[in-house]
Amino acid sequence: MSPFTYLRKLIGYRPGWYFINALAWTVIYLMPIFPGLITKAFFDSLSPQSDAAFGTWALVALLLGAAVARSASILFGFFTDVNFRFRVGMIVRRNLLEHILKEPGARAIPCSPGEAISHFRDDVDHTEEAVSWSVDAFGMVCFAVVSSVILLRIDAQMTLLVFVPLVLVVAGAQMATGRLHKYRAASREATANVTGAISEMFGNAQAIQVAGAEERVIARFRKLNDTRRQTMLKDKLMTESLNSVFANSVNLGTGLILLAAGYKMRSGSFTLGDFSLFIYYLTFVTQFITNFGTFLTHFKQMGVALARLTGILQGAPAAVLTERHSLHLRDREERAESQAAASTEFPENRLELLEADGLGYRYPETGRGIGGIRLRLRRGSFTVVTGPIGSGKTTLVRTLLGLLPPEEGTVRWNGEKVEQPGEFFVPPRSAYTAQVPRLYSDTLRENILLGLKAEPEQLDRSLRAAVLEDDIAQLPEGLETVIGPRGVKLSGGQAQRTAAARMLVRDSELYVFDDLSSALDVETEQRLWERMFEEKRDAACLVVTHRKAVLARADHIIVLNDGTIEAEGTAEELLATSDTFRKLWHRDGG
Repeated sequence: MSPFTYLRKLIGYRPGWYFINALAWTVIYLMPIFPGLITKAFFDSLSPQSDAAFGTWALVALLLGAAVARSASILFGFFTDVNFRFRVGMIVRRNLLEHILKEPGARAIPCSPGEAISHFRDDVDHTEEAVSWSVDAFGMVCFAVVSSVILLRIDAQMTLLVFVPLVLVVAGAQMATGRLHKYRAASREATANVTGAISEMFGNAQAIQVAGAEERVIARFRKLNDTRRQTMLKDKLMTESLNSVFANSVNLGTGLILLAAGYKMRSGSFTLGDFSLFIYYLTFVTQFITNFGTFLTHFKQMGVALARLTGILQGAPAAVLTERHSLHLRDREERAESQAAASTEFPENRLELLEADGLGYRYPETGRGIGGIRLRLRRGSFTVVTGPIGSGKTTLVRTLLGLLPPEEGTVRWNGEKVEQPGEFFVPPRSAYTAQVPRLYSDTLRENILLGLKAEPEQLDRSLRAAVLEDDIAQLPEGLETVIGPRGVKLSGGQAQRTAAARMLVRDSELYVFDDLSSALDVETEQRLWERMFEEKRDAACLVVTHRKAVLARADHIIVLNDGTIEAEGTAEELLATSDTFRKLWHRDGG
């Protein structure tokens, strides 16, 4: 998609708002035409030979009225501009976020979190600026055309003498914005690197301390900051230099008018009103040149931003960014209805049978993965996936849930094919706990609920099922305790049980556990699974583990080896028939 097409589609997202905004700012930019003519009439009225139809005070009143009208128009213009550009920015951010959330977890974003933040913040801001300045460009062109016609009719020679050199000076300075754009892009990249480094330091604080790498990490961070400082200094210096040229161009034009007007006024061919009109229009004409160049700069930056945003889409067409969706700014009832419809869009939510036939996924970097997986999960069943390290256990459940893009095979829910597993396997259909819990620097309550409006009884049941009630009682502020970045204030077992409570509070038909109890002691693990069976005995459970306490409870066990199913059955059957399972069973002390 070209930047022009991108701009056109964004304008077409809310054409009504854009038209109102364009009309408002065109009126704003055309309004100085009338005060200029009133000013000319005012100064001409001071001449003894004047036969002006309006008196001096009438002209002053007209000027004040024009000023008040322009102020009111600017206020209205800001209202329309904010409303339109907000919608443009939000639709791009909404579509970008939706695409990322739909992507399988293994390739949701192709960059660091810091760079992704830069995409959402800076690149979308550049898009907003370009769309907003397109309105200004149209209004300024209208003003330039009308004012040029008026000035040429008064004195064509002086108009060309004054404004041609001015245009050349400002246009030359505007051409230098190409270098400014390079400096700004470097500054933005350096800022993204710093942001990413901060994110990595907070996320790996314990690893840095254990390795004694504080000085090396700080040295790297200081180097990134030095690079950012240098690039921002070049950006600022270039920006201020260009701003100086643009700001002083009015003074240059005023000097040219003074030099040329003196001779013409002595000859009587140029009046004091003509002189005032040239001076008055000079500021706005210069502003037109500067602002039009600013629009071109923003348009170029939008082209770079489009390329960066397209890159984060990872092969998806750029048209994803401009898809039309409601932002639900006011219609809360409509949003609630759409969410309710989304939860019931599949023919039947209640799980009776989940089937996977020929399921497969291979990691492109290594070629390892799974293939030919066939499994059946019935309501109320407890199925365990086990196998040696690297056999594909986590890959299996992530592919089943659509967190990795299935390359082959089908998944069926009650006999109906699931077309988009990543969108389908969410509460209330399924809940999932990953091998490494993802916790946030927030209260324990918010880490469990994540915005869910759960009843107190529902939350209490999930806490009990996850064996967290005693731990909460020992925390300084209970559920309101802030657990720090990635839950650093919790032990490994507490973090796993917090993730379990998050999953259990969302009543679902299918629960998927990936090595949930690996950090738990034997007693806590035993209590957790007992309560799980008691609380969720009617749901289907799929568990990845090698722990003997879980394997002994399983209705059905799948043994993976090298990405394929080597054996399956109950624990007793597999102990008699599978060497791999026997090794796993006797190796685990749980």
